[in-house]
Amino acid sequence: MDSLTQAALGATVGHTLLGKHIGRTAPIIGAILGTLPDLDVLIPFGGQVEDFTYHRSFSHSLIIQIAVAPLLTWLILHFRPSYRPISKQWFIAILAIFWTHSLLDACTVYGTQLFWPLTEHPFGLSSVFIIDPFYTLPLLLALFLAYRNTWISKKATMITTSAFAISSLYLCWGVFAKHIAEEKIATAWLNQKGTSKVVSTISTPMPLSSFLWRIVIDEGDRYSISHVSIWEDTNTIEFKTYPKGTELLKGLESHWDAQRLVWFTKGFYKAETREDRIVMSDLRMGVEGAYAFNFAIAEQVNQDTQVSTISPIKAIRVNDSLDWTKLTLLWDRLWDSSVSLHPQQ
Repeated sequence: MDSLTQAALGATVGHTLLGKHIGRTAPIIGAILGTLPDLDVLIPFGGQVEDFTYHRSFSHSLIIQIAVAPLLTWLILHFRPSYRPISKQWFIAILAIFWTHSLLDACTVYGTQLFWPLTEHPFGLSSVFIIDPFYTLPLLLALFLAYRNTWISKKATMITTSAFAISSLYLCWGVFAKHIAEEKIATAWLNQKGTSKVVSTISTPMPLSSFLWRIVIDEGDRYSISHVSIWEDTNTIEFKTYPKGTELLKGLESHWDAQRLVWFTKGFYKAETREDRIVMSDLRMGVEGAYAFNFAIAEQVNQDTQVSTISPIKAIRVNDSLDWTKLTLLWDRLWDSSVSLHPQQ
C-alpha cells in the first residue's frame, strides 16, 4: 500500500494499543514504525529485477518481525525507562504495527514474502488496490477525531479502535467483491468461449475502489483481459486477447532475470520486442500498453540475417508512458459497460 496508508494504519494501531498510556506519542511512533518496512526500497539488491522481487521480502516477513519486535521494545525502554511498566504493551503494539503492515500489503497484488526465509513465496491476495481512499480515509478521520478528543482519553481510543475495525471490514468486503467479479467473468467466459479451461486467472481491483475489477486470463501462448463492475450483467462483458510472446524467452531458460520475473509474476507476464530488445512486462499491475513494471532482459543480434540471436543482458527497467486521462474513464466504466478501457487499435 502507499506510504500514507501505512503511516495512518500504524498510527491507528499504535494509538489503539498505547494511546491510553502515552497519549500522542503512540500515533507518532506508530506512524514511524508503520512505514519502516517499506524502507527496504532504499537497499540496492544488485540489479533492477532484484530490487523489484526482493522488495517486501525480509522486511515484511512475519518471522523476522517477531524477532525484531523485542529488540525495538528493549531500545525504546532503554531510552525511556518510564515506559517499563508497560513493556508488554509496547511489544504487542510494535509487533501488531509490523504485522498489520505486512498483512495489508499481502492483500495487494504485488506479492509479500510473509514467511521469508522459510519460503520466498510472494503472497498476494489482490483484493485491494495499492491506493484506496475507502480504506485510508476512515483511519485518517479517526486520527483527527482522536486528536480533538485528547489522545489519552477513553473516547479517543474507542474512535481509533472503531476505525481500525471499519477499515478491516472493508478489506473483507474486497474479498467478497473479488469473488463476485470472478464469478461474473467465469460465466461470461464460458458463455462466449464454450469452455472453462484456462491456464490461470487473476483479478485485481482498478484504482481507488473495489467496485471495478480487471481480470487477466492466461491461455498459455496468449492472454485475455476484461473489466467488470460488481453490478454488471455478464452479457456485456468484453474480452480482448493479446499474444503473450512466450516464444521470445526460448534460449533464456538459464537467464536468472527472465526466470525470476516468470516466477514472481506467477506466470502473468508478456514478452515483446521493442526495437532490438526483448522486454518483459508484469501483467498484474497497470493496463495494456501502460504496465507499471517492464524490464529489457535480452537483445536481438544479427537481425540483418534470416536468423536472429537472443543475447541475455542484465535487466534494465523500461518505463511505459502513462495516459492519465484514462483515469477519468474509470468512473464512466463503473456505471456504463459500453465504455472501453482497452487501448484503441
